[in-house]
Amino acid sequence: MFSVKELIYIANMDIFEKAAEVGIKKHPRNLKEEVTYGTAGFRMRADSLDHIVYRMGLLSVMFSKFRSGVTGLMITASHNPEEDNGVKLIDLMGQMMPIAWEKYATSLANVSDDKLVDVLQEIAKLECIDVTKPATVSIGRDTRASSLSLSEAAVDGIEAMKGKCNDFGLLTTPQLHYIVCCQNTVGQYGEPTEEGYYKKLSAAFLTLNKNRKVINYVPELYLDLANGVGAPKLQQLCAYLGDVLKINVCNNGSGKLNYQCGADFVKVSQMQPVGLNLEPGMRCASFDGDGDRLVYYYKTSEGKFALLDGDKIATLFAAYLNDLLKSSQLKLNMGLVQTAYANGSSTNYINDVMKIPVACVPTGVKYLHHKAQDFDIGVYFEANGHGTVLFSQTAQKLIRNQASDNSLDEVTRDAAVRLATIMDLINQTVGDAISDMLVVETILASKDWTCEDWDSAYTDLPSRQIKIKVENRLLVETTDAERRTTKPAGLQEAIDEVVAGYKHGRAFARPSGTEDVVRVYAEADTQANADKLACEVGLRVYNLARGIGEKPSV
Repeated sequence: MFSVKELIYIANMDIFEKAAEVGIKKHPRNLKEEVTYGTAGFRMRADSLDHIVYRMGLLSVMFSKFRSGVTGLMITASHNPEEDNGVKLIDLMGQMMPIAWEKYATSLANVSDDKLVDVLQEIAKLECIDVTKPATVSIGRDTRASSLSLSEAAVDGIEAMKGKCNDFGLLTTPQLHYIVCCQNTVGQYGEPTEEGYYKKLSAAFLTLNKNRKVINYVPELYLDLANGVGAPKLQQLCAYLGDVLKINVCNNGSGKLNYQCGADFVKVSQMQPVGLNLEPGMRCASFDGDGDRLVYYYKTSEGKFALLDGDKIATLFAAYLNDLLKSSQLKLNMGLVQTAYANGSSTNYINDVMKIPVACVPTGVKYLHHKAQDFDIGVYFEANGHGTVLFSQTAQKLIRNQASDNSLDEVTRDAAVRLATIMDLINQTVGDAISDMLVVETILASKDWTCEDWDSAYTDLPSRQIKIKVENRLLVETTDAERRTTKPAGLQEAIDEVVAGYKHGRAFARPSGTEDVVRVYAEADTQANADKLACEVGLRVYNLARGIGEKPSV
């Protein structure tokens, strides 16, 4: 007689061996170098991803069985060039896969075909997983030419591990996060379909913007869609919005994905995207390739390009929510989470003027999201435009109770109602360009603000980002939320010495989480000095880590 544990082991081995057999026949390992599951999952040249995506299909089923719910798998490389692609897994509430499971993803991606069964069995043993349990994985993909075949590899992996696959086809990354959360909350968060997503956001937006009276705010937006999956999805959303907001689009899929357009290009180059003739008076915004980043920008009356990035969006959100909290008389603590890339002026403004606590964490949504959960209302944004707002279960309950309390005076109750409605407009699962855009437009309309009004709250310090191509980015190590280096020896001292020579100088170097590059960020009193400081720090990185990089230039 076999024990229950022995029976599970035998059943698991049978499934693992068949899964490995399918992998060897259809998706053999074709990559010699080792890869790591990073901030955005796996991301690289698309022609190297097939076996990795198949294996992530296997892992997504094991993750579903471990978590006893629906998990997600997204095929995308976000803001990367068109020839790249990637894959990442999604937890039950639409969040990133737990950090503890990243090592399993890395092991599975790198193991040889003949050792695949051993790694699968080791994961099952460590996490006490019975692979015969039911499992469901929802998948989505972006518009890259490689995404369809890679999603088919994911389906092969899911089915080989005896999981059920819900293939939603083309989606923005945030839409898949939303759907997974809805599935696991049995519809409490919303209807678990793409249509349900549009209905929820549009209903909240229309409610918040009805009967508005504006003079300065113009309900017209010029939107760059990066030639990505956000283009067809934005078109579908507009059918629900009617004429409340006119959206003029460019880079809507007819051009090359992310090429001289999109949120990352606008943020890094600090200039308008190709295809957009920027003139004073125009309010403009850009998505990235998979629709999870958003930045705004405009041209000043003097003809200067002005960027409203994730820092500006974060302060806009936080100030609006803070005002509603005060008016609703709700005693909830709110905090704002940033990374080292946040402009120093924004941090000072939030701390000194808004009087809202600020936390700094390493770069990566998983770190921001986790820290934001420490607050009743946690606002988090990366400077690149990826962010959202989290409301704790306690906050949600108190806000909805206050909104339904007819004994309150009109001002107090109306503020609570707006808070409850804004919760429905915000995609709390992950940063979402569509949702964040609708929130920005709602706030600007409620304040009757132009971009100039918004931008006048504080003035960003001039900044510059550069990157140095490297063979092994992990030779540079950091501490203090990536603001200081610990390796190579002497690098931080060299950076400190350079920074000391610049007024309002600040700079750091960190290994990228998605590319084999070391990223350098610098701020100073003028743009010329910020450019010069970035280049000088880049040279120190190059000289002290000789042989790993290419000489930087600005």
